[in-house]
Amino acid sequence: METRRALFALLTVAAALSAGCSRQKAPPAPAPAAVSVAEVTEREVMEWDEYTGRLEPVESVEVRARVNGYLESIHFEDGALVKKGDLLFVIDPRPYKTEFDRTEAELARAQIRLELANNDFERAGRLFKTRAISEEEFDSRSKAKKEADSNLVAGKAALEAARLNLEYTRVMAPIDGRISRRYVTAGNLVHGGTGMPTLLTTIVSTDPVYCYMDADERSVLKYQQLSREGKRVSARDFKIPCELGLANETGFPHKGIIDFVDNRLDPNTGTLRARGVFTNGNRGLTPGLFARVRIPGSGKYQALLLPERAFSSDQTLKFVYVVNAENKVEFRPVVAGPVIDGLRVVREGVKAGERVIVEGHMRVRPGVVVEPQVTQAKGSTT
Repeated sequence: METRRALFALLTVAAALSAGCSRQKAPPAPAPAAVSVAEVTEREVMEWDEYTGRLEPVESVEVRARVNGYLESIHFEDGALVKKGDLLFVIDPRPYKTEFDRTEAELARAQIRLELANNDFERAGRLFKTRAISEEEFDSRSKAKKEADSNLVAGKAALEAARLNLEYTRVMAPIDGRISRRYVTAGNLVHGGTGMPTLLTTIVSTDPVYCYMDADERSVLKYQQLSREGKRVSARDFKIPCELGLANETGFPHKGIIDFVDNRLDPNTGTLRARGVFTNGNRGLTPGLFARVRIPGSGKYQALLLPERAFSSDQTLKFVYVVNAENKVEFRPVVAGPVIDGLRVVREGVKAGERVIVEGHMRVRPGVVVEPQVTQAKGSTT
């Protein structure tokens, strides 16, 4: 009897303890995940098409000898900047100075002979009127005057040729620009005139510079279609903008215009050549360098923009996570467009002003509540 009472008491205590444990509070629910969100922005944009181009000088000159002779002196430093009219080379001028003096004396003699012929012709005219000389003598004096006139013209031409040859012994810079090295040293015989005149050096202009690029056939057709629809002007009819960046530069810091489009596509490459012109005040754009060039690939239009880090991919599907007014996560498939100024265009799937998760994708799933922290949608310069 006592044993039964003790067992009953133990069971009563165990039941009371079990009931007390069941009345304990459940563990608290986890706090909403903190995520960074950016608002979908809307603004006017213009798409850009990128190409690879090569820089070329606007002017390029091969400086060659124009007369024969020994190279007497050189008056520039290799690779220096020169101005139009600067003295570059001197070819031994003595033979040409001698020829100039001779032709000058010949011209003076021809002038004297013309004066004598004029006097004889005037005198013959008076005598012929009085029949003091024959008609044959008068004709002879007239022809002598014409011959003296011709000799004077020939003398002037010979003097001008001698003057030019003497002038050509001093080789001047024909343009402003940067000169190359000297290809011939002083003391060597150089050849001018026709045939193969001696190449002395080269000069290329430095400011502005050209950048040549080749657009593929599909792009050319697109630009023509945009022009017909009035969405983008044609580079043939207007100076459209273009931007350039070198291999060691971020983005496209150099601004220019397209000033030339070729008149036909190259049938071998299926491309159309175009040319941009850029100012080069600091001479950082060196002819021969490769460059990245972009030109307008569309007209201006209103676009929705998001940072690149807002997008996720599932094979070929792109999607974003949108935080609604109740701070719940929504799954949204989107159609993404090009990147403009570091932000990607969203063609379909979101609306302006909606909040999209840009950081914390791994901590959320559709339907969960999150704690959004708004960040500014900044893009990186491309």
